[in-house]
Amino acid sequence: MSKVMFSVRYSIVPEKRAEYLTIVKELKSIVKAEGLESYIVFEQKNKSNTFEEVYLWTNMDAFENSEENVDERVDILTTKLSDLVIEKTTQYTTLVEVVD
Repeated sequence: MSKVMFSVRYSIVPEKRAEYLTIVKELKSIVKAEGLESYIVFEQKNKSNTFEEVYLWTNMDAFENSEENVDERVDILTTKLSDLVIEKTTQYTTLVEVVD
């Protein structure tokens, strides 16, 4: 089965950078789900405070079922994180592996 990559790109309020990095550090340590191979957060090289969260799933079923079993702490941190994002900067992308 083909892997699925889901990403979320956004910019954050510059003054909230330290808070953002603290939240992301905790998220990276607790984000776990069946079929999730990796969760990585990148910052855009030439644009400070623009980040992209990348989730790599083993297959489409794992990706589609990912919302069903969200840990309560992950949900709380995700909500806190969304409060730091500048409005109308969020972009979502879902990619499906062509050749597995």
